[in-house]
This record gives sequence, C-alpha cells and structure tokens, in this order.
Amino acid sequence: MTNKAGVVVVAAGKGSRMGTTESKQYLRLQEKPIIIHTLEVFERSSVVDEIVMVTGTEDVQRCEDWIRQYKLSKVVHVTAGGHDRQESVLRGLQHLTTEWVMVHDGVRPFITEEHIRQCYDTAVSAGASVLAVPVKDTIKQVNADRHITGTPDRSSLWAIQTPQTFRRSQLLEAHQQAEQQGFRGTDDSMLVERLGVTVAVVEGSYTNMKITTPDDLDYAAYLLERKGEGQI
Repeated sequence: MTNKAGVVVVAAGKGSRMGTTESKQYLRLQEKPIIIHTLEVFERSSVVDEIVMVTGTEDVQRCEDWIRQYKLSKVVHVTAGGHDRQESVLRGLQHLTTEWVMVHDGVRPFITEEHIRQCYDTAVSAGASVLAVPVKDTIKQVNADRHITGTPDRSSLWAIQTPQTFRRSQLLEAHQQAEQQGFRGTDDSMLVERLGVTVAVVEGSYTNMKITTPDDLDYAAYLLERKGEGQI
C-alpha cells in the first residue's frame, strides 16, 4: 500500500435528463469526452496513485481505447458497473490497492488539484472528508401534498459534491454492511456515517458542477473556455 489515494470515477449512468441518446459522460466538450476531462485532472494530481473507472458494460471497450488514446497511465482498470451507483462504487473499490480512496462523479470535470489535495489531507487528519458548498437558496421541507412543513436553518445546510475521501478498508466495510442489510444510500458518506465515522466537510467551489442537463452542458462549455483563458 501507499500513502497516496486511489480514485473510483463513476461513469456508469445513462443520464436521462440530458435528453440525448449518448450517455452524458461521453458527450463532448471541446472535442473531448466529458469523462476524459475528469480523468485528466486526477491523472495530473500528485495525490493520486491509481484510478479505476466504472462504466456501463457496453462501454468498457471504448473507454479502454480512450485510456490508451489519451495516455492516462494511472487508470489501472476499467470495470462494468452494477445496477445502481452504490453497487458500481463497490465494484470499483475491489480493484484498488491504496490505503485511501476517493469517489468522484465522472461528470464533474471541473474539480481542481487544490481541492483534491485538501480533501485528501482532511481525510487523513480527520478520518474522512467530503467536498461541499454552502447552500445559497432558502430550503423548504414539503409534504406529499406540496405544503410547506418547515424551513431548515440555511447556515447549517451544505450541498455535497465529490470527491468524497475515506480509508479504503472503512468504505469497503460500509458498502458490504449496506449490501447485507439491504440499505441504499444517496452517497458514499451516508454509508460510512452509519459506521459511526465522523466525516469532515471541505469547502469546494460552485464551479465543481455535475453535468446532468443541456443547460449544464452549455455552462460547462463556457467554464472550459474561461479556464483556457486562465479566468477560473
């Protein structure tokens, strides 16, 4: 094992909200698939030793071809995902050997080296970490009849992003326990929290967006153009 991190990059979803026949992670930004932009950030990171990409069964071959084409030497394996994100992450974890692991959405290409480093350092010191940003809007709790039942204090609410960073052994334990108990979580942190592990929040950036809709894709193209001009 090393003291650096492995990364599970999850790119097995179909992304129906994008409204395209092609899966969202393979749509092009500046003539390059979104997933490749994401992988390249981790490829350059001094924190990262190895990467596992999780994709759809039918997409494994083309992703392996892209790994060679774009010379992504840290990608040690491309594996087929499961029936949902939780199972896909578990499959990815089984191909890593590092002591620490990050889980990242394949459609968040604007993660930065600085935030990767902060997430890793915080996890090592605190036990686990997630990247997040403070919620900007007022949030309402609404019942099945769409009547407001409460207004949480906005100062305590954060929108969770990725990467999320954990000791690999603990994340494996959390996933295996969830599988045994039939529990489905909305993110990996939720599974680890069930073990009683404290998870620290690292403040991220609102530009670390998850590309899920056509509007997101337009904004991503704008951000990539600004990035090329050195403005973000």
